[in-house]
Amino acid sequence: MSAPRVQSTWRETLLAHCTLYRRMGAPLRERTLLLAQEFVRRKRFVGCNGLQVDERMRRVVAFQACTLVARRGLQCYADLYGVLLYPDEFLISGSVEDDIGVVTEYTEAASGQAVDTTRVLLSWPDVQQAGHTGDGYNVVIHEFAHHLDHSLDGVLSAPLEGSTWHAVLAREYAALCAAADAGEETLIDPYGSEDPAEFFAVASETFIELPRELRERHPPLYAALAQLYALDPAGWDADAPR
Repeated sequence: MSAPRVQSTWRETLLAHCTLYRRMGAPLRERTLLLAQEFVRRKRFVGCNGLQVDERMRRVVAFQACTLVARRGLQCYADLYGVLLYPDEFLISGSVEDDIGVVTEYTEAASGQAVDTTRVLLSWPDVQQAGHTGDGYNVVIHEFAHHLDHSLDGVLSAPLEGSTWHAVLAREYAALCAAADAGEETLIDPYGSEDPAEFFAVASETFIELPRELRERHPPLYAALAQLYALDPAGWDADAPR
């Protein structure tokens, strides 16, 4: 297949199946598209529990994953070996330790998981939900934000004294925890109150999916994420494809 035809089929797929592609202005959209094509060439996609992975799935996941690194480059995903896609939610196991040292093992259903720095697991139906409901949900953005954090040994979400970024993150995290405890409605998913790492991933989702609302209601957090990702999604849509 010739290069122009490859570009055309990618654009057709993303226009039909990726809301994020339709929102993005032309220069950034084309840059992200090139990164996504390289991502598909370099990274392995594996279908699990009987799911047959096709080109549409690869393209939709890759474009959204590459949105976060559109200004930084694929070296941010250097340690990532592959993406595992599931036909539905899947079970994950883990353990938690309480304040007195008691460890509890658990198994729960998940729509996504970033496993160390080598694999990202995603439920395909949840991937398809991204951007369609206006609720800020995007499992690809969430898990790839986790991946970026893991690849930097947690420095994006862990407290770091003297860092302006972490000071903003800590204030916003504390505010979300207080609002969640009080049962208040929040723009940022209250799941982010679980811990700072989850807050970072959920805030990244909101930044990409509800950027204007985040900029209006949480301007310091929006500014910090805009600097981190070198993106300004609140300014998208003006040159979006129709």
